[in-house]
Amino acid sequence: MARATLPNVPTPSVTVLLPVLNEATTIDTCLASLAGQDYTGQVTIVVADGGSTDGTLDRLERWEGRLSLEVLPNPRRRQAHGLNLAAGVATGEILVRADGHATYAKDYLSRSVVALTGSNAVAVGGRLSPEGTTPFGRAVAAAMTSPLGIGPGHFHHSTTPQFVDTVYLGAFRRDDFMSLGGFRSFPSGAVEDADLYYRWRHQSRKVLLDPSIRSVYQPRGTPGSLAHQFFRYGQGKAEMLHVNGRWPSWRPVAPTALVLGAVTFTIVGVIGITWWALLALIGAWLIAVGAAATRGAGSFSAWVRTAAAVAIMHWSYGVGLLRGLLRRRSTVRREVTPPPLA
Repeated sequence: MARATLPNVPTPSVTVLLPVLNEATTIDTCLASLAGQDYTGQVTIVVADGGSTDGTLDRLERWEGRLSLEVLPNPRRRQAHGLNLAAGVATGEILVRADGHATYAKDYLSRSVVALTGSNAVAVGGRLSPEGTTPFGRAVAAAMTSPLGIGPGHFHHSTTPQFVDTVYLGAFRRDDFMSLGGFRSFPSGAVEDADLYYRWRHQSRKVLLDPSIRSVYQPRGTPGSLAHQFFRYGQGKAEMLHVNGRWPSWRPVAPTALVLGAVTFTIVGVIGITWWALLALIGAWLIAVGAAATRGAGSFSAWVRTAAAVAIMHWSYGVGLLRGLLRRRSTVRREVTPPPLA
């Protein structure tokens, strides 16, 4: 594949921001994909470690001679804090966010730079393309490719470049990032990226999704870890509503309506009015789950695992969002502050 360099323009320096916490099983493949980039400009990688205890730091030490790599402690552990700490010491003109659970196409950095410098977007990024490595992980990956499983968000499904509300990970100019104040850390420990792009869009700036910016994300491999992840996502969307006064999109409404409807119609049944409303809701939801699970239907057992993953995603997200909405707005706002960019 030819290198996607910028003709007649100096190649900007890039710093990759990589927050990690107990990533020993994936950090080597992640760094190997970053080491194999075809980008011709200067690339540095700043890792912010949230206190790993599984050997991640030992693995990072083995890479220090092969990459321009700096490892920082992130004592507050959350991704937003780690990203801001990494950005504070970054020397690159362009910052590229990375995830320790992902691997990156050879031209990931070059395409990110070309898309950013060749457009009027403040930030660019690609799709979230999941690939599981365990039977349940593959089921989660299948669920994440279905609009009935994960919702209609463009960064999950789009095949053409377009302006969107958010992208997976992302690349942006350091000056723009610092001017905005960096990532804000939410009580859920999630949605810092959606919030960053929301604040830019609130300034009438654009976020570009370019599917040619390719990476592969390794989803959670157990039901418990998936439930925890999507509970945090739902809670985080409620926190964004408390802080910003609106959601970045209306996609969170569906899983919330499912949970609220189930609770309401159960009460209606218990007090003796009717059970038909609950049965109709659950029946319609089961049909949607079954349809979404066909993405992983290589066998009946795979279909069951995918259906289970979809169900976990729906209910965990909905319950998490309701949990977040029940918190006092003033309390959430006090807890959401930008970590120091240093």
